[in-house]
Amino acid sequence: MRLLAVETSTLTGAVALLEAGTLVGESRLNVALTHGERLLQAVDALLAAARWRLADVEALAVAVGPGSFTGLRVGIGTMKGLAFATGKLLVGVPTLDALAWTLPFAAYPVCPMLDAKKGEVYTALYRTLSGRLERLSPYRAVDPQVLADELAHDAGGPVVFVGDGVAPFERVLASALGAVACFAPPAHRLPSAASVGALAQLALDRGETVDPAALVPLYIRRSEAELARERRQHVGHPH
Repeated sequence: MRLLAVETSTLTGAVALLEAGTLVGESRLNVALTHGERLLQAVDALLAAARWRLADVEALAVAVGPGSFTGLRVGIGTMKGLAFATGKLLVGVPTLDALAWTLPFAAYPVCPMLDAKKGEVYTALYRTLSGRLERLSPYRAVDPQVLADELAHDAGGPVVFVGDGVAPFERVLASALGAVACFAPPAHRLPSAASVGALAQLALDRGETVDPAALVPLYIRRSEAELARERRQHVGHPH
């Protein structure tokens, strides 16, 4: 099966093409421009480089979050539009799952961390058993110090950290966990469209797809726009 995967959860977005589980190509987007400006151009360029047409693609995959509110809306909106227009199969992949899957054979639990701003990270804890990714904790936004202290108390051994939320809080993690804090190399710290595609292929093999109309972002917490609207409503309707 030929698959097109898109990742727009962070400033460093990417698109990838996979065929029968093999990565054909992946390109990253220019962080100087928004995903809305570059995403379809990047898709067209990668298709052309692979000498594929969009008609050759049989399924679409997109990272659904958590991550950048704007980036997720662009990526999901684009892939929903393509799915509606072409009738192709569509799969949504949680961003943290895809990050953890960049290290599918890690002997230790993998803890992806995405910068959630406001001094927090989006995170969950994973392990791989018999080639299948298993999430051990809920998706959440949490203070990195709280996360580090919890892992130091509960992990009972090394933990591997991946994601763009690692570097800003590496000292916090190292201080709490000491030598059992393992940091993935830079190549594994960014969300990967190839990893999104790989998990999507596994979902397709299980017959798991999503109705484009039903696909929504996994935000975890509310956007600034929603919070601002709630504050305005509260001011307008004092108790």
